[in-house]
Amino acid sequence: MKKIALFALFTLIYTPSLSQIKIEDLLSVPFPTDLIQSKDGNSIAWVFNNQGVRNIYTEDMKTLQVKPLTQYNSDDGLDIKNLSFSSDGKGLVFVRGNTKNGKGESANPAQLQEKTEEVVYWVEMESGKIKKLGIGTDPTISPDNKKVLFIQAGQVYIQNLDSAKEAVKLFQARGAISSLRFSPNGNKLAFESDRKDHGFIGIYDFNNKSLQYPDPSVDHDMAPVWSPDGNSIAFIRIPNEKDRLPFTEARVGNPWSIRLIDLKQGMGKEVWKASTGKGSVLFTQFPTGENLLLWAANNTLIFPWERDGWQHLYALNIEKRTSSLLTPGEGEVENMVLNRDRTEVIYNTNIGDGPHRHIQSVNILDGTHKELTKGESIEWSPVETNRGWVVLGSTAKRPGWPYLILPDGHKQALAFELFPQSFPENQLVVPKEITFRAEDGILIHGQIFYPPGYDPKNKYPALIFFHGGSKRQMLLGFHYMDYYSHDYSMNEYNAIQGYIVLSVNYRSGIGYGLDFREALHYGANGGSEYKDVLAAGLFMKNRTDINPNKIGIWGGSYGGYLTALGLSRNSNIFSCGVDIHGVHDWSEELKNWVSDYDPAVQTQFAKIAYASSPVNFLSGWKSPVLFIHGDDDRNVPFNSSVMIIEKLRKQNVYFEQLIFPDEIHGFLLHSNWLKAYHASINFFEKNLLNKN
Repeated sequence: MKKIALFALFTLIYTPSLSQIKIEDLLSVPFPTDLIQSKDGNSIAWVFNNQGVRNIYTEDMKTLQVKPLTQYNSDDGLDIKNLSFSSDGKGLVFVRGNTKNGKGESANPAQLQEKTEEVVYWVEMESGKIKKLGIGTDPTISPDNKKVLFIQAGQVYIQNLDSAKEAVKLFQARGAISSLRFSPNGNKLAFESDRKDHGFIGIYDFNNKSLQYPDPSVDHDMAPVWSPDGNSIAFIRIPNEKDRLPFTEARVGNPWSIRLIDLKQGMGKEVWKASTGKGSVLFTQFPTGENLLLWAANNTLIFPWERDGWQHLYALNIEKRTSSLLTPGEGEVENMVLNRDRTEVIYNTNIGDGPHRHIQSVNILDGTHKELTKGESIEWSPVETNRGWVVLGSTAKRPGWPYLILPDGHKQALAFELFPQSFPENQLVVPKEITFRAEDGILIHGQIFYPPGYDPKNKYPALIFFHGGSKRQMLLGFHYMDYYSHDYSMNEYNAIQGYIVLSVNYRSGIGYGLDFREALHYGANGGSEYKDVLAAGLFMKNRTDINPNKIGIWGGSYGGYLTALGLSRNSNIFSCGVDIHGVHDWSEELKNWVSDYDPAVQTQFAKIAYASSPVNFLSGWKSPVLFIHGDDDRNVPFNSSVMIIEKLRKQNVYFEQLIFPDEIHGFLLHSNWLKAYHASINFFEKNLLNKN
């Protein structure tokens, strides 16, 4: 009897021994982005962010030799993006530098004593010689490889590659220009012209230097794509709905359409229109790729549509004006690209495997499907080379990396000599898919991480993680976005330290269909996601292997919002929390996204938004909290943290703060990621591990 009593006491106060693994170890692998291929398929290039040091790498697909194209060497916070090969493969363009805030200040968290604005560069593949082309972003190389266009302050600038003169404005136009698209012969340029409450598709003619908007309307036109013969442009038209606010459900609306401009006649016409009901509102976040419209073989347009409640791909026969489903099944399509002869669409999806992402292809001529990858891995960003398809991929124990898909479906790691051999892959845990139901019956998915040597007889401290977005989904492995790959690393680290960790895919996230993503009364329109937060807390609290008095909660951005809701509404469940740049008052947050939003005018909605916010429940906030925020955040303004801390001070709620001067939402400095995670680790250790 005495032994049983002693064992019961041990399980109640169980505290794990800390692992020697450091969070630095889990963030030591260079993260790849912007994977591209040359037109001839002989080369690929991508950006590696190696602990804050960003460089472009290229690999010769004939020899599989990899080399850096740039030689930057510090964690300086300067981003690299917008890579694009010239059609002859002799060079590529890229952008280095940071975006500006509302005051016109470029992000500069390293406090560099030099300009940090976005600059377009050209780099020669053979010599590595780099040439500055001008201040701007979104560069586009002409088909003859002689000039580069880019956007500066919403206008188009042109730079001849063989000229030493500065770039000049190509033409003057109202509105903010984006999505530059050369015609196949390079004689014309199509683009989007955003005019705030409407938008046009514009066409510039290089021969006669004329500018026209052939099919204007009061709506928003986007995603122009040229026909292979250069005689037509297809684009998407989204009906204006000015009263629809962000962070509210958008299940149905005035149906969007696809239109076609015949350049010979100079007129536009509708060739397809979404039906009413599901799919009437276009979800533009994915699939990512060159464009939301792809012009395939046989005069066919490939486009996304949620008619059946899932973001699937469809083929539109332009002449017959009929559409057909290409990607059936429960799941979403997130990337899409055409093969070289435009007969196949290659895409990544979770169809058939909800918590992963795999590469599949469909032949638009006969509908034949192929699985290019499968299993317990995650793949994204496919590009076609002469050796086959190259993707970025990860697993539960290995972060994102470039791979060549072999004919048998296996993957060969590229640039393998750059992967750090010290990465503790074998010491990581493999999370398990788990489900539970919220009080209203909605099924919620998540991943649970058990500590090494897990014993169900023990009572562990627990951490519940909520991702940002909210249009995101955490997976059974390292994520395809760097922000969430970091968070996955943190969940791994916390599990290794002895916590049971639950990562929650709450309603309003992606991966589970339109109705789940556009959940009724989510966000600023009611905060219905809190039902999932509460369900997760009770799910963990009622487990026999968890100490109910040691449950922490954390997340960033939208996850910070849900963390603050948890602490303010149920401090009796959540012992403490880490709130990283979270939203605390929806009425204030909406002003950041909708310039003319005025709570004094939209009084009814403003009441709902306030009632959906953590600030509405402050009287119940008792648990200690750590706030982390950069004061140049453009997504969640810094005053969100200023306000909530001021109010918690008056209530004598214990809080800690970690503030990053000049840092933005997705931390640009690797050192700041480490500081944020170390502060979180120490905070949870103090409030959960070292607390009876």
